[in-house]
Amino acid sequence: MINKASIFDLTTIEIEQFLAEWGQPTYRAKQIETWLYQNYADSASVMTNLPKSLRQKLAQNYLFEVVTPHVVVDSTDGFTRKSLFKLTDGREIEAVLMRYEKRQTLCISTQIGCAMGCPFCATGQMGFMRNLTAGEIVAQVLHYARQLSQEKRHVTNIVFMGMGEPLANYAQTWQAIRRLNDSSGFNLGARHMTVSTVGLVPAIRRMSKEPEQIGLAVSLHAPTDELRDTLIPINKRYPIAMLMDALRDYIATTKRRITFEYALMDNLNDSDEQADQLADLVKDMLCHINLIPLNPTPDSPWSGSPDERVYKFRDRLQTAGVPTTVRVRRGIDIAAGCGQLHNAHANRVVAK
Repeated sequence: MINKASIFDLTTIEIEQFLAEWGQPTYRAKQIETWLYQNYADSASVMTNLPKSLRQKLAQNYLFEVVTPHVVVDSTDGFTRKSLFKLTDGREIEAVLMRYEKRQTLCISTQIGCAMGCPFCATGQMGFMRNLTAGEIVAQVLHYARQLSQEKRHVTNIVFMGMGEPLANYAQTWQAIRRLNDSSGFNLGARHMTVSTVGLVPAIRRMSKEPEQIGLAVSLHAPTDELRDTLIPINKRYPIAMLMDALRDYIATTKRRITFEYALMDNLNDSDEQADQLADLVKDMLCHINLIPLNPTPDSPWSGSPDERVYKFRDRLQTAGVPTTVRVRRGIDIAAGCGQLHNAHANRVVAK
């Protein structure tokens, strides 16, 4: 039995190489990529402008079904769909489709589990299993692109905010980004993609030198090292002062605005004093603060701030001149926070 490689893990050059080995013209590579990334083909058999013999050889040698939906749940309002995908090695990852009036945003995963260990995050509570390949990352996007195409819609935005720390899987994440951005690939504008990080300073500095104009979101969640050390353990290696220096350099180099993600937790990081500390921390930066009422997880000791506290925190930041919004809550009824569906499903299996 042939141990098949994923077709989605191959670069254009690699596709051209195996075509040459098979005695095929290299222009077939463009045809194959068009089928994969623009027609969302999930098998070689649908690639009707390729010779039948080539379609058969592709099917024999390469894997087209990389992510298989194992559990799918839809929110009661119909705006959010979350999928638990099974990979070829039996591991599972999550991805979410969030529908808005004019946008269809995907939140996709870059790792199975996460090594960052943030105690309020369901994925952090799982621990780290392995990195995803570029093909596994892209396959999540293509799965939802197929679904949306049936509704005469298309993916408008991608956020790398699912399971895992994208910048800890830098090479594969960036290979996926380039394939998604490439005009010969998925052809989504770089400014419609955002990478989220807990603050891996060397990777942020590396990202500032990349040519693609990808958005950067930083999971801050606390205005002081004392609290952030608890919420974001990597802060002990890259404390806030070091992180902010890297981010100011990033802004100076790229001229792009940064988003700070701040999950509000009741009586932990949502006081007036902490709002003032946060405002002082980001003053004069080209940035935006996205306040997130915490999605509760069973093993987290903290709960989300009440709405009154959320909007008071927002108002205090805005009064200080800091651009601030509150994220629209989506998928609470289906445990849409990354890692929650995986953990809930795993617990049900164990319970059986």
